[in-house]
Amino acid sequence: MSMIELINICKTFGDGEVLRGVDLQVNKGDIVVILGPSGSGKTTLLRCMDFLERADQGVMIFDEERTELATASKHTIAALRKKIGFVFQNYNLFANKTALGNVMEGLTVARRMHKKEAEQIAKAALDRVGLSDRYDYYPSQLSGGQQQRVGIARAIAMNPEVILFDEPTSALDPELVSEVLDVMKKLAQDGVTMVVVTHEMGFARQVANKAIFMDQGVVVEQGTPAQLFDAPREERTRQFIRKILKEEAEDNKAIDTAAEDRTTEG
Repeated sequence: MSMIELINICKTFGDGEVLRGVDLQVNKGDIVVILGPSGSGKTTLLRCMDFLERADQGVMIFDEERTELATASKHTIAALRKKIGFVFQNYNLFANKTALGNVMEGLTVARRMHKKEAEQIAKAALDRVGLSDRYDYYPSQLSGGQQQRVGIARAIAMNPEVILFDEPTSALDPELVSEVLDVMKKLAQDGVTMVVVTHEMGFARQVANKAIFMDQGVVVEQGTPAQLFDAPREERTRQFIRKILKEEAEDNKAIDTAAEDRTTEG
C-alpha cells in the first residue's frame, strides 16, 4: 500500500497545460527524485501536493485518505499540510528572525505550541542539520548553504511524514551544494520519506530508490536511478541525461580550476 498516491493531476496556467495527467506513488521511506528540463511541471507538481497551488483536477490518496485536490476544504488542506514538509528553492526565511526564530515560527503559530517546547524542538532540528552554533544568527549573516539548512530544519521540526524539496541546491554556489546534500543524505539514512526535484545526478544515483523523468507536463519514464541513468528506454530521457551529465562535468571542472587558482594565489 502506497503512503501517497497521486492520480491524474492536471494544472493549467492561462493557456498552458503545465501538468497533464500525472500519476505518482510514494511509499514510506522512499527517496523519490524528479528530474526534467525547466518548465516540465516538476515544481508545480510539488506545489500542488502541498496546496501551494490548487490543482485543476486529480486525486491524492495519503495514508489511505482520498482527497480531490480541486475541491479540498480548508480543514482538509490544513490536516494534510501537517503531514507534509516543504523546502523551498530560495529558502523563504524571515529576514527579521534568527535561525532559531525561523524554525520556531511554524511550531508556535501553526501548531500553537508553547514557546519553551517549540524552542527545544527547534534547537534539536538545527543541531540535526549542523547549525548548533548558529541559533542566534539572522539570514543575512548566514551563507546560502546555511540558510537552506535552516529551511530544512524548519521542515523537519514539524515532524512531517514526507518532505518535499524543490531544487534545494539550485540557488547555491557550487561549493556550498555538498553541505546541503550531506544533510539530505543523513535524513535519508534516518528513514525520512522525501520527494526531491533536483538536477544533482550524484545525489539521485547514491541516495534515491526511485527516479522519475518529466517533460512537458507528463511522466515520460520512471524506474530505479540505475535504470534511468544507465539504460533509459525513451530517447527524450537519453537526451536529457546526456545534457545534464555534460553540464555537471563542466561545473566540476570550473570548481577544480577555481580551487587550483586559490592554491596558486596562496
